[in-house]
Amino acid sequence: MTNAANSTELERDARLISAHDHDIRPSDIAIGVIIGRTSEFFDFFVYALASVLVFPKLMFPFTDPLTGTLYSFGLFALAFIARPFGTLLFMWIDREHGRGVKLTIALFLLGGSTMALAFLPGYAQIGAASIALLALFRIGQGVALGGAWDGLPTLLSLNAPPEKRGWYSMIPQLGAPLGLMVALALFAFFLAMLSPEDFLSWGWRYPFFVAFAINVVALFARLRLVATPEFERLFENRELQPAPAFETLRLEWRTILLGAFAPLASFALFHLVTVFPLSWVSLFTGEPPLRFLIIELVGSVVFVVAILASGLIADRVGRRSVLGVSAALIAVYSGFAPQLLGAGGIGETIYMIVGFALLGLAFGQSSGTVNGNFPTYRRYTGAAIVANSAWFLGAGFAPLVALFLASRFGLWSVGAYLLSGALCTLVALGINKEWAAALHPSDRAADSTAVSR
Repeated sequence: MTNAANSTELERDARLISAHDHDIRPSDIAIGVIIGRTSEFFDFFVYALASVLVFPKLMFPFTDPLTGTLYSFGLFALAFIARPFGTLLFMWIDREHGRGVKLTIALFLLGGSTMALAFLPGYAQIGAASIALLALFRIGQGVALGGAWDGLPTLLSLNAPPEKRGWYSMIPQLGAPLGLMVALALFAFFLAMLSPEDFLSWGWRYPFFVAFAINVVALFARLRLVATPEFERLFENRELQPAPAFETLRLEWRTILLGAFAPLASFALFHLVTVFPLSWVSLFTGEPPLRFLIIELVGSVVFVVAILASGLIADRVGRRSVLGVSAALIAVYSGFAPQLLGAGGIGETIYMIVGFALLGLAFGQSSGTVNGNFPTYRRYTGAAIVANSAWFLGAGFAPLVALFLASRFGLWSVGAYLLSGALCTLVALGINKEWAAALHPSDRAADSTAVSR
């Protein structure tokens, strides 16, 4: 029997705040979703930036900078491997103890794993144990991210007006650029204020301290929505209940496969404009990382604007059209853009600005592209599996693969790698014709039927 999520003090406080309001408004859900996703992506990007600026020197001083960065990116991928296991574990906790317990444990594990990195000794202090601890905390982040899936994006979509489904679908994606901005600003501040020695010794640790506080705020914002009667009604109606994962995989594998491949263009580009270019510029151009972080900050603003634009455009022409056209543009971009990283400051800026603009258009509509195809009972679990699979296939190994290819074959090979992701998206969209029809404005009724099925 599935328990209601009512077993933590934080949730009881959230329930008191929400008790006066028996209806859940899309705007309320949107705020909770944005706060929650921003906290997750902040933890994600703090680690990602440190995997370029800190960990190669701190954890792998016994090898050359390129090899050390490749090792660091290998540890970076561990979170994406661990994420599905976190989903399985925390869905069991969800069924047995309620969503409040699940979210509380998951977000404290996420914030705790991130904050623990702030106390991590380097290789010079404890040797290989420092690498093992780094891997352990990274796995903890991945397990927590898998467990932090709360169904709020699904709830937002279910409560969105039919004529604004594209707009509300892009709202959860705003967490990525917002989390990136905060992480970039913190690292840029400490790089600007400290000497390289002080930054590597202690300055880099402060952004990891911030993570815990941000996660506590995000936890309360999400519990406030989980505690509302409307959320419980959807939970009791099985629209937001976890179904057995292996049963969902067995019965819904076609939808899961399409859902995993549909957003690959944006997910591959995601790390090729956020993590990989910082590593390339730091290793091969000799430019100070602070300058590139500022370029990336400007790009993240473009990222926000492009995500907002994707919602407006999708409500006019359909989400599939936005995804298809943006994937085609990413394919064109892959043919020339990576080489710009070797063309000096102007080339780097063009690469980043154009890349973030395309990423925003594609990423803004990449969330839950096939979730309406799942039956009600398996939608919550199916959406979680799709998200995990897409991140694993499209993003988990992208920095590692891109840096390896670029260092061995040149920047053109990064374009070929990105092109493969764009082609996967186009093929998946072409196959899923039923979903394409359901998302076109001329057939909104079909979409509504699919979502309520």
